[in-house]
Amino acid sequence: MRHTRNAPTGVRQIIAVVLPARLPTDPAWPRGPLPFTHGARTTTTDTRRTYFTPAVASVLYGTPERPTRWHRHTQHTDGPLTVDGVELLRTPTDDNPDRALAILHLTIAGPELLDTLRSLARRPGTTSLPLAAESALNALLEDNAHSGSEPLLGGRATIESDALPYTVTLLTPSRQSLPRLYRGRDHRRWLPTQQWLWALASRTNADDYPPDPATVPQLTGGTLRLSADWSALVLRQGAAFIGHRRDHGPSDPFYGYAELHARSIYLDALLLGMIQRTHIDHLTEDLAQVFTGPGEANRLSRLERRIAHFRSTYWRQHLTTHGIANDLLIAYQQQYRLSDRFTEILAEAADHNRLIQTQENQQISGALGVLTILGLPLGTALGVLQVLGDEDPWHLVTATSGALAATAVLLTTRYGRLVLAALRGRSPNERDQ
Repeated sequence: MRHTRNAPTGVRQIIAVVLPARLPTDPAWPRGPLPFTHGARTTTTDTRRTYFTPAVASVLYGTPERPTRWHRHTQHTDGPLTVDGVELLRTPTDDNPDRALAILHLTIAGPELLDTLRSLARRPGTTSLPLAAESALNALLEDNAHSGSEPLLGGRATIESDALPYTVTLLTPSRQSLPRLYRGRDHRRWLPTQQWLWALASRTNADDYPPDPATVPQLTGGTLRLSADWSALVLRQGAAFIGHRRDHGPSDPFYGYAELHARSIYLDALLLGMIQRTHIDHLTEDLAQVFTGPGEANRLSRLERRIAHFRSTYWRQHLTTHGIANDLLIAYQQQYRLSDRFTEILAEAADHNRLIQTQENQQISGALGVLTILGLPLGTALGVLQVLGDEDPWHLVTATSGALAATAVLLTTRYGRLVLAALRGRSPNERDQ
């Protein structure tokens, strides 16, 4: 594997790897997210709930009666990679109630951080997953998971190993500044911090993707300046947090809490964005199937209920009174245009509903028109016989036959054709085709 030139060794080099999974049954693991500790503070489920709104906390952690998240600790080390633990978060959808996310927490030693990310992204010349991470994942899941089609130890859950994972990375420098990754003359105005922020979030080095100098301002234009000491960048397949000054290690109070937040509540904000994206993808697919066959009114009614449930349960842009989690979620939503896509779903569903209502009104009008065409001649004939006091059965049959003949003649007129077309929910031109 080709190694990245000028790769630094940071004080904190952390990756959270998020993989789609299937979880038919609840694992026999401790409930709640993986807790992390700095000083006297531990990020338990209860402390995280105080940070988020109740609706968001319910999605991320469930309730005491119905939990949606479990974790397991470990300290599996192989070379530069250490697996700190794994989490399983249930994220059901209407068509897949077993859907879940598996979150693998890694710590990297030495100058291997970017190369590990490139391996996770399956860049040319790399493996799909570092061997240490793969073996540790298998050992962690034990009889609660299997990878791909090969069961590990029981196979009650499935990790979709073919899917590209989403990665959340934290790097704090061991010296005052990070070295330059792109040394070309055209990139001299691109700050080293911005270069590494882009590289870690995009999981690329200079060999994978040499940026065009003209596009450099756009590449890191969405950078979130969290404070004077660190910043973040959220892209489609990864997010990165970078320290701007030297990290003094365990005694550094700021970076200790920064790591705590990056591995817990900031990661949770991005997980919510991934859940929202999955639901919007499914709503978009189902919306495209509304008019694929008979029964479109029932399909649209079910889809509208799903949209209302998604809107009240999952669609949140305001997570907390604290701003950073909101900013991270909005940055993720912007990468996938989730807000615009959901607005389009609402508009298209309203259009479909209007079309179906118009069709139903036309059919009702057509039915009333048919009743009029059938009833007018027959009612007239019977009324004349009643006025004349004629009770002869043959006269009644003759009057009825004449009324039906008059009805048939009326149905051949333009008005009759319009009534029949409305009853069938089509225009006369469509009927003639």
